[in-house]
Amino acid sequence: MKKLKDLAVKNKRALVRCDFNLPLSDDNKILDDFRMVKALPTIQYLIKEKAKVILMSHLETRDKKVSLQYILPRLEELLKLRVGFIDDYPSKGALETTRKMEPGQVILLENLRFHDGEKANEAVFAREISKMGDVYVNEAFSACHRAHASIVGVANNFPCMKAPGFLLEKEIEIFTSLLEKPEHPFVAVIGGIKIETKIKTILNILKIADHVLLGSKLGEILFAEKKIIIGRDVSGIKMLDEIDIMDPKLHLPVDGVIALKDPKEKYYREAGLGTLRKEEAVYDIGPYTRRIFKRIIESAKTILWNGSLGMHEDERFEKGTRDIAEAITRNHSAFKVAGGGETVSAIDQFGMTGRFDFLSTGGGAMLEFLAGDKLPGIAALNSDD
Repeated sequence: MKKLKDLAVKNKRALVRCDFNLPLSDDNKILDDFRMVKALPTIQYLIKEKAKVILMSHLETRDKKVSLQYILPRLEELLKLRVGFIDDYPSKGALETTRKMEPGQVILLENLRFHDGEKANEAVFAREISKMGDVYVNEAFSACHRAHASIVGVANNFPCMKAPGFLLEKEIEIFTSLLEKPEHPFVAVIGGIKIETKIKTILNILKIADHVLLGSKLGEILFAEKKIIIGRDVSGIKMLDEIDIMDPKLHLPVDGVIALKDPKEKYYREAGLGTLRKEEAVYDIGPYTRRIFKRIIESAKTILWNGSLGMHEDERFEKGTRDIAEAITRNHSAFKVAGGGETVSAIDQFGMTGRFDFLSTGGGAMLEFLAGDKLPGIAALNSDD
């Protein structure tokens, strides 16, 4: 795979696939510009090298496709320059606009997902997009697990003239090292609520790590699968039975902060997970689990964290995630990596952003990479077809 600095970009049109899929408020104000900020070094390098920079991304919030015009002012503010905008592509007019660009100029394309050809990876759509560039740069690790036109189809139209951006290159390097040569003891902390997206990752990491610590909801689901907790149907979750809860490397929460299934009710209690009643659910790890997890984290030389330990956005259920985040950051001798939207959000909420060695922009892509899967976006950068 070529590197960005291997490409001759001067006076060339550089098509850059970014991930500006930022969280927005109800009135379309940016709530977190983390992913945009992380893409800046690549964009600024291309500007400095006199490339003609054409940025493309998708943006969806609350399951709705949203115009990238809402994030354009923030992009201009961060780059400290005016950014052009094209909303009528692919078209002859859009193509002509890119051909008339000056070196160092930046243009943002409208939301890729306004076009059906994007998610379908349609060859015609990918080919028309490709005509607007001379080189291709992928700076969207968080979308690399999607075989979309801007990730795969466009890349395949640039043999020998494509490369990862600086951030994607770093993401690949970091996660490859975690899979192949982590310093031991290696501790992985995996939380969140969607265990079906994490089973393959848990199984693969268990082969590599010394300890895998699971969050409150994942523990509840696994205990339900083993009938330790009753009144929950988890039969539809594929591969769940492949996780051996007796594996000595695997550490499940033994107690938790328990509330009714409707968390808006004020009632909650701390108790062992085995006491969970049918009308209740677990919303955080409990004090005994926190103590066990913190002792394990203290001895680590490598720490990987993905997923909140509980519902950290509610102060009643934030202590587990906060305590584990503090334990991780207090281990100054460990190499600390975290990723996933809710994880990065929690780290930011607790004011700990600068205390990790690396924060990934990826959620699903990070999990699939760590599961040992081949990501289409990375494979396309390796291919000269």
